[in-house]
Amino acid sequence: MPLKTILLKYWGYSQFRPLQEDIIQSVLDGKDTLALLPTGGGKSLCFQVPAMAMPGICIVITPLIALMKDQVDNLNKRGINAKAIYSGMHPNEIEITLNNAVYGDIKLLYVSPERLQTDTFREHLKKMKVNLIAVDEAHCVSQWGYDFRPPYLKIADIKALLQNVPILALTATATSEVVEDIQNKLEFKQKNVFQKSFERKNLTYFVIKSDDKLARLLRLINKVKGTGIVYVRSRKKTVEVANFLNKNGIKAGYYHAGLETKIRNEQQKLWMQDSNKVIVATNAFGMGIDKPNVRFVVHLDLTDTLEAYFQEAGRAGRDELPSFAIILHDNADVLALDQNYQNAYPEKEYIKNVYQALGNYFKIPEGIGKDQSYNFDLRDFCDQFRFNLITAYNSLKFLEKEGYIILNEDPNQSSVIHFTIGKEDLYRFQIENPSTDNFIKIILRSYGGVFADFVKISEVEIAKRSNNEVEKVQKMLHLLTKMQVLNYVPQRNKPYITYLIERISTNDVFLSKETYEFRKKNALKRIEAVKEYIDMSTKCHSQFLLEYFGETKSKRCGKCDVCLERNKMELNEYEFDNILEQIKPLLKAKVLTVEDLVNEIDADEDKILKVLQWLLDNDKIKKAGGMEYTWK
Repeated sequence: MPLKTILLKYWGYSQFRPLQEDIIQSVLDGKDTLALLPTGGGKSLCFQVPAMAMPGICIVITPLIALMKDQVDNLNKRGINAKAIYSGMHPNEIEITLNNAVYGDIKLLYVSPERLQTDTFREHLKKMKVNLIAVDEAHCVSQWGYDFRPPYLKIADIKALLQNVPILALTATATSEVVEDIQNKLEFKQKNVFQKSFERKNLTYFVIKSDDKLARLLRLINKVKGTGIVYVRSRKKTVEVANFLNKNGIKAGYYHAGLETKIRNEQQKLWMQDSNKVIVATNAFGMGIDKPNVRFVVHLDLTDTLEAYFQEAGRAGRDELPSFAIILHDNADVLALDQNYQNAYPEKEYIKNVYQALGNYFKIPEGIGKDQSYNFDLRDFCDQFRFNLITAYNSLKFLEKEGYIILNEDPNQSSVIHFTIGKEDLYRFQIENPSTDNFIKIILRSYGGVFADFVKISEVEIAKRSNNEVEKVQKMLHLLTKMQVLNYVPQRNKPYITYLIERISTNDVFLSKETYEFRKKNALKRIEAVKEYIDMSTKCHSQFLLEYFGETKSKRCGKCDVCLERNKMELNEYEFDNILEQIKPLLKAKVLTVEDLVNEIDADEDKILKVLQWLLDNDKIKKAGGMEYTWK
């Protein structure tokens, strides 16, 4: 089937976005390929379309469980058979999914990088007819990346099991250093990068320093028509800011990972349908959200990296109409950024103590616990063992990155069932146990495929149809599980932790140099880049971001706050840059008067004075006494 026919049939689009078709063709030609497409650039289609165009199954590797579930649900709604294997699933559910991947008609199988290392997965992988390995969030492969994860380094190992199967690596944000490293780590046969410019011509960036950020936010939102996102760092703050906006006549909802699934979905729906103008959210919001008409994204708190900022800001203006990405900050935000950095890197001994306490919390002996999942209440855990909440959380994230555990903060997992006995045995069971007969018939009438696979169910719906209370339905499902008629996995609505390996002695807990020291050093560099971005008053914000991602030949946007100030000077870009490039080294080397500078610089005196005044107004130079100046 031609590529455009597949695109139209399953996704309803008649044309590919820029670079999508080139990337897909590269994969179809059997080439290892790295695709750099900005947020909203349509990365998923780059592996989903070739997966449908070729016989066999595509293995999609991603660390984001919430994204796995979201994409699998969307593909299934489009009539594409996709499945995911993630921590917390019933062992039988994993086994059935793997068997269907080998013998069934699954087209896309989503897995975490940790899953690739299990013997069970590898044995099944050898039997699968794999057409493509897609590595999403590919920056996690690189130790230079902002979210390096050691399990990603093992991805190249499976290439030995899958001869001549191409790898497609995808990411929205990567510096030139990371681009090179991804290809090396994934052992590309030859370098092959498709990169769409990160430039967003319809998106205008503003950085505004304000002593009253909420009042400024209110004025901004009232000025801009259309819907928007306001990002904050804490769950508590999402509620506080949303309440503030509502009290001031702006309809706003809030969203964070700690909300019940039903409430989160309701909040998201109100915003998606434009019933709410604003959604105030933590960084848990946005993954898989494709709302084209977001007119503004405001950050009330600073992100730890420009990569994270660029991704979140990039959720504005996906319909390519004029939109705004705004940072509102004050002096306290820079101090908070430094404090967050300190909290993010607990001492190694502290991390080991958290691991020890975790095993004690779940009462798991050493040598036990592999692939087991446990409901987890972080606050209760910290109260019991007297840990600081933030430091303990960051310790758990280090243990996750090192491959010891997975902390799933966003369960969002429906209840599922699967009949473990065949139809004939079930019929005999119903005769021998007449009290269960009507209940089983209702399930069989309500849900198909329950003998072949785990199927999502609703206890509320079954209760209505059987004229029962929900508690009685759950009790009956647990009883049938105990009687080995079916497997029932109840809905999870609380965070849980899964042990990827059995509990080990605390002395054996190892934090690699790449995960800890190297990462800490890189994080500091990234924080300094964020500080430089918000403090920058001489370079266009768009240019600054593009240069950070390796695009050195971009032109200034002419619309951001820096550009608007420069536009007032009535100098063209070449004239300003030419004078600035001469002034900077001179004033860095020694103190000079205006007369000295005019004599030294090859430019019109009036224009030199305008640039000097601009540098003075923007705090880049200072008076060294009288009429002498120096670079600040």
